[in-house]
Amino acid sequence: MKKLVFIAFAGIVMLFHGFCSSEQAPKYSFLHRATSAPPISYYDYIIIGGGTAGCPLAATLSQNATVLLLERGGSPYGNPNITDLSAFGRALSDLSHTSPSQRFISEDGVINARARVLGGGSCLNAGFYTRAGARYVDSAGWDGALTNESYRWVEKVVAFEPPIKQWQCAVRDGLLEAGVNPYNGFTYDHLFGTKVGGTIFDGDGQRHTAADLLEYANPEGITVMLHASVHKILFRVKEKMKPFAHGVVFRDAAGNKHRAYLNHGPKNEIIVSAGALGSPQLLMLSGLGPKDHLKAHNITVVLDQPLVGQGMSDNPMNAIFVPSPSPVEVSLIQVVGITHFGSYIEAASGENFAGSPQQRDFGMFSPKIGQLSTVPPKQRTPEALSRAIDSLQALDPSVFRGGFILEKVMGPISTGHLELKTKNPNDNPVITFNYFKDPQDLQRCVDGLKVIETIIESKAFTKFRYDYLSIPILLNMTANAPVNLLPRHANVSTSLEQFCKDTVMTIWHYHGGCQVGKVVDSDYRVLGVDALRVIDGSTFNNSPGTNPQATVMMLGRYMGVKILKERLESFKTN
Repeated sequence: MKKLVFIAFAGIVMLFHGFCSSEQAPKYSFLHRATSAPPISYYDYIIIGGGTAGCPLAATLSQNATVLLLERGGSPYGNPNITDLSAFGRALSDLSHTSPSQRFISEDGVINARARVLGGGSCLNAGFYTRAGARYVDSAGWDGALTNESYRWVEKVVAFEPPIKQWQCAVRDGLLEAGVNPYNGFTYDHLFGTKVGGTIFDGDGQRHTAADLLEYANPEGITVMLHASVHKILFRVKEKMKPFAHGVVFRDAAGNKHRAYLNHGPKNEIIVSAGALGSPQLLMLSGLGPKDHLKAHNITVVLDQPLVGQGMSDNPMNAIFVPSPSPVEVSLIQVVGITHFGSYIEAASGENFAGSPQQRDFGMFSPKIGQLSTVPPKQRTPEALSRAIDSLQALDPSVFRGGFILEKVMGPISTGHLELKTKNPNDNPVITFNYFKDPQDLQRCVDGLKVIETIIESKAFTKFRYDYLSIPILLNMTANAPVNLLPRHANVSTSLEQFCKDTVMTIWHYHGGCQVGKVVDSDYRVLGVDALRVIDGSTFNNSPGTNPQATVMMLGRYMGVKILKERLESFKTN
């Protein structure tokens, strides 16, 4: 039983990868495949990236301007792998070029994924919806009233109160026993203590994503091109003048080249919303970045900007898997403990993350793509793969009963960088996050794990733990799961610091690369050039709140309103 539980953890961890879904695709008349795009077109705004920020931004700008939204992936609607909670893991184990997720492995050896679908990361996450804290809003320089109004605009379509069942109740009560007080009940607000947050899954278990915010769009003002891969932003460069962004080059699924240009107008702009990886990558491919690095890739330098791709961060996540003697509900992130020492405690549960007995899939930890990645290439034979799959298929369903409690480090303080690998925008860049490089991040991890241990040993959690599985056993069991490509140390239970380092995972909250004050100004205009902004998580210095998706969607709406206001004021002046 104990050995089987080791393997079970690998299947459980994929819980964080959700899916966007809709039982019936919305009748968006403005959705088109890029193969239908004309060779040349003109718009007031060109938005690159139809993700968590790009969709609300495009919907807002379409109210008073013509907008082209270019998304490199496809539609989330109608895809059999993009369904509901019962299908967890399928998108991540799908490594095809049509998959809504694109795997990358950081130079740190941590397995990660980036979105490739309309709706972006809101199609692949655990669905937790929570706002940024008041301090974060103030430090970002956002207008409080417009920020709250923008959150509410998003919440009318995508946010819901989750049903709290036994496992999540036990975690909630365990947090309170551990001293993570007060209890703040259900709220979207970021408050110290324990709370129940929102979810983008409705009462029927159907996911609502940033793509659903396009229902706010003016159909006459917006064009969305799917499978449109932007290769370059075009600049007009004149001596003694700032480079002026005036168009883009994109290719469709057949490889055909298209160009889209800005209409003439003082407020028309190109806006990059391609995410923390895609935005700095595209700026570099377009000639904005560190001069020597661009020249090494034979890219014409438009602007020597050494801070593009710098300040990359990924909040480290560490978890403890807890097998349960009692059945548990399938639950995503619902309860969170927000501590004063800089760690956020969350949990998830369920006994059927592997799918049906006939079609088990272990997501990023499937032997097809995950567990055998640590085996030397010569040993990855078809026979070894077949044996690994057969052994997982034969497991008793009871080994998947349970869940895990995790902690996420606030911030983080540790940062890394991003570099180009090739000139193909569809290839992943090279990313280094430098997890736990700053000792304060490591201490926050250790302190968070101590709270998790207290929860597991709490009275509230008695029903969901085996007496014979002590905390050291749980730690070592968890450390044996193939959660990353890092080397393992024996008996990590003797050092929580070593456990943090050995079992670090992503929580998919990476950010940076185009940060405010370094690459863009406080209105997200790219420094040193005209008619170009970056609006997405790449501009963040720290990840907002416990989970960023609500704030990224809010930012798309917020900046859309501000840009339209500037546009209207310029028309009045002229």
